[in-house]
Amino acid sequence: MEYTSGAASWQKALRRAVAGLLPRRPRQRRPGWSIGVPLIAAAAGLLFTTTATTAGGTALREDRRPQLNQLIEDRREQVAASEQRAATLRDEVEQQTAELAGSDGPIKAQQDRAEGSLQTAGFTALTGTGITVELNDAPQRSDQTPKEATNDDLVVHQGDVQAVVNALWAGGAEAMSIMNVRVLATSAVRCVGNTLLLHGRVYSPPFKIVAIGDPAALQQALASSEGVRWFKDAVDDYQLGYKETVSTVTVPAFEDSTALRSAAVPR
Repeated sequence: MEYTSGAASWQKALRRAVAGLLPRRPRQRRPGWSIGVPLIAAAAGLLFTTTATTAGGTALREDRRPQLNQLIEDRREQVAASEQRAATLRDEVEQQTAELAGSDGPIKAQQDRAEGSLQTAGFTALTGTGITVELNDAPQRSDQTPKEATNDDLVVHQGDVQAVVNALWAGGAEAMSIMNVRVLATSAVRCVGNTLLLHGRVYSPPFKIVAIGDPAALQQALASSEGVRWFKDAVDDYQLGYKETVSTVTVPAFEDSTALRSAAVPR
């Protein structure tokens, strides 16, 4: 027993001595982990901070549509208040101009000149024979709706309204209104989704366009318009709404800003 134990001790000592003579195996380093871990931790911290800031103490998945609706309503009230103030200031300017015209010849002459151009410029309401065009979205999907129809196929687009407006101007319209708002040849028609944006106000379909002029010429211009024909084809395919009516109509006066953004000398 003592010999065996001594031999085992001697073998262990020999192995340790030999191991001390051999070079040690270098430890493999992983530089990627040493650099990546701090970067990942920093990115995670930045992500958490950004999320907390964006949420503002609320859940990110929280439905904020009521807040958006309230914001839109607040902006509408602000626009209405600004328009009312602008109308009041215009009335004050006109009143003071009229008072000065009584004692100032040049002002009186310019005032008479301006009043003579009010109707041509669209600043007076007009009543006469004309045509009313109504464009409307398709009803809700039904068995008659083509299966391949998309949501874009079922609504009135900006190009559809523009096609009708341009055709009526080309047909000799003397005055025109959209949604009972007087428009001029320079008025821009814009659509946001399936709503109409006109002079800073938003309107929902059906879109009603009224034009004063020769009804026969206006209807001929509509029939000759390629854009209007395309919309009529969509009416047959997707049940969109299109209606023309000839009657005595009234177009209100233009009430938007008359400030010029640009001008050019005619050649």
